[in-house]
Amino acid sequence: MIQNHLSFLRLLFGENEEPRRRIFRSIKAKADAKRTATERIADWMTSRFGSITFLSLNILMFILWVLINTNQIQGIPPFDPFPFSLLTTIVSLEAIILAIFVLISQNRNSKVDDLREETHLQVNLIAEKEITKLMKMMAILLEKHGVDLSQDPELKKLLRPISEEEIEKRLEKEIL
Repeated sequence: MIQNHLSFLRLLFGENEEPRRRIFRSIKAKADAKRTATERIADWMTSRFGSITFLSLNILMFILWVLINTNQIQGIPPFDPFPFSLLTTIVSLEAIILAIFVLISQNRNSKVDDLREETHLQVNLIAEKEITKLMKMMAILLEKHGVDLSQDPELKKLLRPISEEEIEKRLEKEIL
């Protein structure tokens, strides 16, 4: 008997479970597998250079640089006297390079987030259709049992199918 109900519901919704399983595979894992060499390097660098270890090494290097070039460490002659022009150039180049790698990594992550958001939208639309279908089935059952639903204007609105195009047009108006 339960199998008959499941077959009825599958027939009613016109789908099996396999497409749903495919939706829920990790979007991030798929995107990670398709990364280019540059994106892999950018992700690796972003993860390493966005750490407390990298910050500590930079601070240590700056302190040593200043100490050496202000002649505070005996035996090592200054090579970049105040105002530390070479240090400024090196730090500027480091910042430029790190910013580019971070942007590459963020752009890729943004694409993954966009895909995830689109998947959520699609799943929500599927859920909305399923809920509307269940509400229609409940309304039919209630009417068969003599319950008058004609006086419920909210129910009439809820039983209308959702229009993806209408939602898209509203969102486009809000964005623009």
